[in-house]
Amino acid sequence: MNYVDASDADVLRDGAIKLHGPEGFAGMRKAGQLSAKCLDMLAPLVQPGVTTAALDAKIFEFAMDHGALPATLGYRGYKHSVCTSINHVVCHGIPNDKPLKEGDSVNCDVTLIVDGWHGDTSRMYVAGEPDRKTERLINITYDALMMGIAEAKPGNTTGDIGHAIQKYAEGERCSVVTDFCGHGIGKLFHDAPNILHFGRKGEGEVLREGMFFTIEPMINLGKPDVKILSDGWTAVTRDRKLTAQFEHSIGITKDGAEVFTASPKGLNRPPYA
Repeated sequence: MNYVDASDADVLRDGAIKLHGPEGFAGMRKAGQLSAKCLDMLAPLVQPGVTTAALDAKIFEFAMDHGALPATLGYRGYKHSVCTSINHVVCHGIPNDKPLKEGDSVNCDVTLIVDGWHGDTSRMYVAGEPDRKTERLINITYDALMMGIAEAKPGNTTGDIGHAIQKYAEGERCSVVTDFCGHGIGKLFHDAPNILHFGRKGEGEVLREGMFFTIEPMINLGKPDVKILSDGWTAVTRDRKLTAQFEHSIGITKDGAEVFTASPKGLNRPPYA
């Protein structure tokens, strides 16, 4: 794998890992914080009776009000500003007019483009009160994300991140979805490297200061197997058991990682006060 100075690279997915300087960190910080504020805005809105189409409209309005663009809108023909994945939907759920029911869990995945930089993040919400298994899975998934981020520092590898997530999740009798992964981020929506949420310590790409990427584990209560529905987007668990996901965009610093998409209000996981 090649590592290149982002300032010398074309804005193309060429397979090289881009290393960013202060300008890139500033750009990602601005985009990431706006996306995080957008997810904060959703916290009181996710209630029984609300539709995911209504949430999609609110996110579009938020983006327009803040001079940003939703990266998913028009991406490969996708027609919405957010992916809304409910209960057994692993990722890429499409907003619709069906009202949320009491206890439904929903992942809202938002990427806002600000000055060309992509702030990619997702968070779990619950309409009303969660049951115990939903609450437990959400907490496991968030903790798995943060354990992966703790391994993100110079000299470690992408395999160290995946290993930490997999070891914890499987230790809690859950499974890690292997069909989807995190990815490089920055001026491009999806770039090198791929960030697997499973793996072995010491394997994969070596982390270097200036790398930007997402970590976004999808954790299932049942088996890890998924299938794509006929719409070409929606991924669901094959056993139809519950799934959850959290996502942050991060940058590797000289001694660790900066989380660009941390919630300004500290609304990290439900319940959101």
